[in-house]
Amino acid sequence: GIESMRAGHCRVAFTCFKLAADRGYSKAQFNVGLCYEHGRGTQRDLEKAGFYYCQAASSCHPMAQYRYARYLLQHGPGSPWDRHHKAVTLLEQAAVAGITEAQAYLGVFYMRGLQPQEKRGLKYLLLAANSGDAQSRYHVGVCYEQGLGVQQDLAEALRHYRHSAAAGNRQAQERLQA
Repeated sequence: GIESMRAGHCRVAFTCFKLAADRGYSKAQFNVGLCYEHGRGTQRDLEKAGFYYCQAASSCHPMAQYRYARYLLQHGPGSPWDRHHKAVTLLEQAAVAGITEAQAYLGVFYMRGLQPQEKRGLKYLLLAANSGDAQSRYHVGVCYEQGLGVQQDLAEALRHYRHSAAAGNRQAQERLQA
């Protein structure tokens, strides 16, 4: 499946992934989810993407945990509270497994939630920033500038803005000019 996808044969790749996924292979389940999400080799179908991400996530596939959590928050079935709770659990599992996207998402999520948990948000933003995520590095700078989850420290904020700007983050570049 992977070789077919690399060669641009998306339908063949999808068929291979689907055969392996239906036999319980979590990496293939994740790839089938991607195919359904992006319409590669098959018709785009977010519900089916969610189903396959869920299967792979239940086998502790970290990126599937992240994708399924995002699916739950945006499109998932069930009550909003149940979806929210399940999504946060999956995001935390993916973040602990080192998925930078999950770390960044959780960082912003905890900072901007209905009941902000700034220290927790900063912890995840720092994890993502230390993995090279320039947007998270920018948000860490905001935290230091405004004293969110940490004591206000303008010198430290500038350091984070410079690091983020050097990685090409436009918001950090604008912040430095301001």
